[in-house]
Amino acid sequence: MNAPLTTSPLPHDPLHERPNRGFHPILEVEQPYVFVDGCVQIWPDADLANAHRHGCDVYAVTALRPHHGVDDALRNIMDWHRLTREHTNLRIARTVRDIREAKAAGQATLLLAAQDGEFIHDDVSRVEAFHALGLRMLIPAYNRDNLLCGGVLEHTDAGLSALGRHVVEESDRVGMVLDASHVSRRASLEMIDASSNPIVFSHANPKALVDNPRNVDDEQIKAVAARGGVIGTVNWGPLIFREGMTKRPTVHDYLDHVDYLANLLGTTANIGIGTDFSLGSYPRHTHDKHGPYYKTVMTKMNEYVDTYWRGPERFADGFAAYPEIVDVTRLLRERGYGEDDVTGILGGNFLRVFEQVWGA
Repeated sequence: MNAPLTTSPLPHDPLHERPNRGFHPILEVEQPYVFVDGCVQIWPDADLANAHRHGCDVYAVTALRPHHGVDDALRNIMDWHRLTREHTNLRIARTVRDIREAKAAGQATLLLAAQDGEFIHDDVSRVEAFHALGLRMLIPAYNRDNLLCGGVLEHTDAGLSALGRHVVEESDRVGMVLDASHVSRRASLEMIDASSNPIVFSHANPKALVDNPRNVDDEQIKAVAARGGVIGTVNWGPLIFREGMTKRPTVHDYLDHVDYLANLLGTTANIGIGTDFSLGSYPRHTHDKHGPYYKTVMTKMNEYVDTYWRGPERFADGFAAYPEIVDVTRLLRERGYGEDDVTGILGGNFLRVFEQVWGA
């Protein structure tokens, strides 16, 4: 039986005035699946006391932010430990066992992730050091080129550097999941080839449906799937805003990306979800923050959807808040997906990768 949403609706006050734009209703009856969100941002005004009551079990949080050095990275990762001490409904995921135990106890877990590898600089030992502090997933470069590899919004399509290849080897050794979501096309293919473990695109969609710089092409999809990895499909509007659209995309547009992957691969074993949602208020921006020097990811949608660019209205209509995962589950079934498919897409496929990379 599908769990009902709370009677409290999403707030409809003006986006620019809302004090907490990362508001998510309470799911009054817990949904049965282990829902792993491959990418989420959590901000200081997040309602963390209720983070276990939205229907999401694993928040792969950007614990280390893009373009930060090692001092900031160290402060940031220790802040997450402090937050889990202050909020007993949350725990840090170091193993898949932690995740399953938390689900059974009615808690949620934070999977500490880095959306950039610049904190490593030229010291590969920092991979092991931050793994010891709980870091479990790493994107080597965020949009721009760095010492490790190329970024996806650059025009260079640079691959892995010699240092970057060493980071891949060290990540494999210590048990760090590698994420290619923001790296260049060439770097992603080289990461897949160089790693002895499956890697993920924690939040990316098929480029064949939406030709956005942040999406991935069929070769990248097939390569990551061939090694047992996962593509976390994204309900953030700009990555599902197709050519010819003139209004906000819907949950059905989002699910077309799931269908595309399933048809391309002949299986759902490599499909997950990475919402790129926020808990709390994403810092305000009035434009594409990547600026005029980089490929843009939002211009097309900005022509037709002009609300605050990280507000809920920028996500798929019908999948703009966590409790709507219940409706996503129902719609997956209506599209012909079976119970094993749904279990895998919601989180089981990510958990398989985590267990393989992290160990038991």
